[in-house]
Amino acid sequence: MDSFIGEIRTPGPIAAVLDGALAARPDAPAVIAAAGTWSYAELDARAARAAGALWALGVRPGQRVAACLPNDLDIVAAFHGAQRIGAIWAGIGEALAPAEQQYLHDLIEPAAVLAGPRWQAESRAAVHPDRWAALLAAAGPIPALEHDIDAPAGIGFTSGTSGRPKAVVHSQRNLLLPGAVTVATRGWGPDLRRGDSFPFTILNMLVLSTLTTAQAQGCAVIMDRRDAAGVAEWIERHAVTVWNGAPAQLYDLARRPEANLGSLREAWSGGSDTPDSVRAAFAAAHGIVPRASYGLSEAPTVVAIDPPGSDWHRGSSGIVQPHLDVAAYDDAGNRLPAGALGELRLAAATAGPWAGLWRPTLGYWADGGVRAPEPGPFATGDIGTVDAEGRLSVLDRKKMVIIRGGANVYPLEVERVLATHPDVTKVAVCPVPDERLGQKVAAVVESARAAVDFEELAALCRRELAGYKVPEIWSRVDALPVNAMGKVERTGLAALVTGQP
Repeated sequence: MDSFIGEIRTPGPIAAVLDGALAARPDAPAVIAAAGTWSYAELDARAARAAGALWALGVRPGQRVAACLPNDLDIVAAFHGAQRIGAIWAGIGEALAPAEQQYLHDLIEPAAVLAGPRWQAESRAAVHPDRWAALLAAAGPIPALEHDIDAPAGIGFTSGTSGRPKAVVHSQRNLLLPGAVTVATRGWGPDLRRGDSFPFTILNMLVLSTLTTAQAQGCAVIMDRRDAAGVAEWIERHAVTVWNGAPAQLYDLARRPEANLGSLREAWSGGSDTPDSVRAAFAAAHGIVPRASYGLSEAPTVVAIDPPGSDWHRGSSGIVQPHLDVAAYDDAGNRLPAGALGELRLAAATAGPWAGLWRPTLGYWADGGVRAPEPGPFATGDIGTVDAEGRLSVLDRKKMVIIRGGANVYPLEVERVLATHPDVTKVAVCPVPDERLGQKVAAVVESARAAVDFEELAALCRRELAGYKVPEIWSRVDALPVNAMGKVERTGLAALVTGQP
C-alpha cells in the first residue's frame, strides 16, 4: 500500500507497515522481548486482536489511546492495534510520579488507558491487565477503515526541562518517514536486529524500533534492562546488530571490555550530548565507534546522525538526514550562512530524492485539539551550526543560556570541557542567581570519587574557555537526576548547588 515519488517509497499507512514482511517472510521474527518472540504473522494477528479489543471498548478514529506499559510484547501489539483503528497513540512513562502521570492523562483526555503495573494516576478509562486480556480473547474484527497518512497518529511528550511537558502531535507520514529514510540510507535489510532499551512509552522508540524494523523486514529487540550488564546480555543473546543507548550507557559499557558486543555493526548514542572521550573509550573497548545523533520529539526522532562506519568529527552530532533542511537562523528569523552559529530550524529538503516528503509536526495537543505550530521552518530552541557538508553541531539549548554580566554562557560548551576529566562521570552546568551579575555559572559534578578537586576542574576550564565561562560555584553528587531518555533533569539543578528550592 505504499506510493512512490520518483524512486523513493512514500510510507503509509501504518496499518499496512507489516504487509511487505507478511508477504515475503511471515515466519521471520518481527519482535523479541522478555515474554518471547513473535513472527510477523503472530504480530499481525496480535495487532488485529488489539484493534478489536480497543474497538470493543468504544475507541474510534481520532480518539486518544494512552499506554503505561513495560518494555515487552504487549505494548508493540497495542500500538499497532491503535493505528489500525485510526486512534492517536500516547505513551505515559512508568517511571513518572503519580502527579506527572495524571498531568499527561488530563492533558490528552484518552478514551482508553492501557494501565500496567506502574500506572498510578486516576482514570475512568483505565483498562487493567486482567480486563485487557479478556478483551483480547474475545476480540472480533473491526470495520474496514480508510487511513489518511497525514492524520494525527501519535503524541510524544517533550522532556519538559524548562516547564511542563508539551504533547507533540505527529501524522502517520512523519512516524514512518524516519524509518524509510534510515533503512534506505544505511542499507538495512532483513538481517537487521535492532535493540533498544529506552522505555517504549516514548513515541520515538516505537518509530525507531517496530516501525523501522518492519520497513527493513528485520527484527526489533526490546530490552527490559538498561544497566550495562543487562544491555550486554541482551546484545549477545540475541545477536543485536544495531543498538541505541544513552551516553551514560556507553560510558558504562566502555568500562566492560569483557562484554561480548561482537554482533554490533552500529552503536547509536542519543538522548543527550555524547562526549568525545566516551566515543573513544567505547571504540577502544569494543572495536566500533559510536554513531552520535541529534533528534527531536518534534521531528520526530533523528535529525542528524554520523554515517555508518568509523568516521567522526569532534563535537559533531552527525550529518543532517536527507529528508530535512536544517540551518542556523538569527533572532530575526533570517537564515545564516553555513557554519554560522544560531538557532537551528527544520524544514523539508528542497533537493534530492527525499525533497518535499517531510511535514512539520501537526502541532501540540491542547484544550481538546491540535494547536498548529507557527508557520515557517520549525524552531528547535537549540543553538548550533550546520556546515557546508551538512554536519550539525549543537552548542546548547537557547532557553538554557546563562547570561552572566551580559555575556552568554552555554552550559553544554562548559560541560563538554569538564567531561574530559577522568574524575567526572557526568556533569551539568546551570545558572545561579546573583545580585551583581544577574547569574553566575555553577557546575554539578557526578563522580565516583568521594572528593573532587574543584580547583583542578576550574583550571581545566580556564585552559579551554574564556574566563567568564568558568564555573564559580561547584557541587558534587553521587548521581545526577535524569529522565527516561537519560537526559539530565535541569529543573532543580540550582537547588543541588545552593540547597534552596
